[in-house]
Amino acid sequence: MKKIIGRVLVVLPPIALQAFWYYLAFVLLEKAFNGYLSDVITVVFTVLAVLFVTYLVAKRDESSYKLLWVLVIVGFPILGAILYLTLGHKSTGTKLKKKLTAASKALIEGQEIKSDKEIEAIKKDDLRIGQTLDFINDSTGFPIYKNGTSKYYPFGEDMFADMCEDLKKAQKFVYIEYFIIQRGKFWDTMVDILAERAAAGVDVRVMYDDLGSIATYSVKDIMDLKDKGIMCIPFNPFFLIKSQLNNRDHRKIMVIDGLVAYSGGVNLADEYINEIHPFRRWKDIGFRITGDAVKSYTYMFVEFWNAFVKKEESKIDAFLIKFPEVELTKENGYILPYYDSPMREEHTSNILFSEMLSSATDYVWFYTPYLMLGDALFDAFIRAARRGVDVRIIMPGIPDKKLVYRLSRSYYKDLIAAGVKIYEYTPGFVHAKAFIADDKICGVGTVNLDYRSLFLHFECNSVFYKADVLDALKQDYLDSLAECRTVTAEDAKRGPVGTFIDNLLRVAAPLL
Repeated sequence: MKKIIGRVLVVLPPIALQAFWYYLAFVLLEKAFNGYLSDVITVVFTVLAVLFVTYLVAKRDESSYKLLWVLVIVGFPILGAILYLTLGHKSTGTKLKKKLTAASKALIEGQEIKSDKEIEAIKKDDLRIGQTLDFINDSTGFPIYKNGTSKYYPFGEDMFADMCEDLKKAQKFVYIEYFIIQRGKFWDTMVDILAERAAAGVDVRVMYDDLGSIATYSVKDIMDLKDKGIMCIPFNPFFLIKSQLNNRDHRKIMVIDGLVAYSGGVNLADEYINEIHPFRRWKDIGFRITGDAVKSYTYMFVEFWNAFVKKEESKIDAFLIKFPEVELTKENGYILPYYDSPMREEHTSNILFSEMLSSATDYVWFYTPYLMLGDALFDAFIRAARRGVDVRIIMPGIPDKKLVYRLSRSYYKDLIAAGVKIYEYTPGFVHAKAFIADDKICGVGTVNLDYRSLFLHFECNSVFYKADVLDALKQDYLDSLAECRTVTAEDAKRGPVGTFIDNLLRVAAPLL
């Protein structure tokens, strides 16, 4: 709380000065227009509102998101137009996009990003899934690899132990990027190891989302890491209300020597390893991989680091990174790691989930902490269930955000009526993000089934095809089901007032 108050105190003076400047400008303009300034402003913004609405209706985007802004602009032409210009439009993240585009171009030049052999092999086995993975390869620029070793973790504390052991073995570099970092057993234990490796000459770099960690990490913590020989920078620093406010780095990445990579839903804070229990048992998942796919997670980190590090000499030359040759001792399927970007026209994970629901013939099961579906994905769930596919969703039994939990439950009625099975995890809160379909394909990463993950945040995900992770994820899902309660149609019923409140929340869902 002290860190948030301190940040607020820093931004209040410039906001006050900006407001005073606007007031002086308004007074002068009011005199220039002989007292009719407010009428002129109303006419101008009403015309702009009509133009905005026309543009929104024709725009290729999620319909629920467009509807929200149409209602806001029509109801409040001046305020709505300003809000859309500052928060709602993708072009408001121009500075952010330029930084990432420049870093990406420097990184991709000379790199092979197409996976023709792997895609053809998958298409021979399953044409429909191969087409979907081909699309993801094309739209994200990240290739498909033969999978090396992969280990699945049903709880964060299991992954924590292996992370520490791998960090102790680091010889060249350690790259760490997380949405939330918080002092405690988890992070402090890792920092002790990182400091020892940095002292031994290992290049250790840490990046965290400034807004995600606004209450848990600060400049003082950055300086403490610097004193230990560890470089640390925030992603998209939040000092004033910027146009990039919505576009946060929700990714979770740890890469060690280009040999090992970790990802999943686990942030670097103690609740994720059940060291503390704010919502009873914290159910989260993750994975560890070796092999060529580690390159993708390395490049993901390098791109973001180079985009936001201020000193030119602190940038990473990706072409100097030497990846170890890894001999595959057995066939272990394929893996496609990628990241979502709100700067792209295609919302990759939203399309992937819709594709999985439309192509499945037996089952599709999901883990998610939040359920705020756009129209296309909502319809995909319903159509799959009505076709007779076994569609399941495991949700938290204890919420971390009550308003978001209520909004998530507002989708239950229609989904259950269509045949989707919904379960709530009774021991506590589910933070896991994953899907598995037809014993062939699964995805584990950072993507929630909500607007922020699917349309606004930077996320990372790995799709595994016929890899051993599938068996481990499926068994974990079945184990979790044994501790869940089934949500019934009766549970999903709402009275007139409750239905009205839920409908209002559904309209506002893209902002939550």
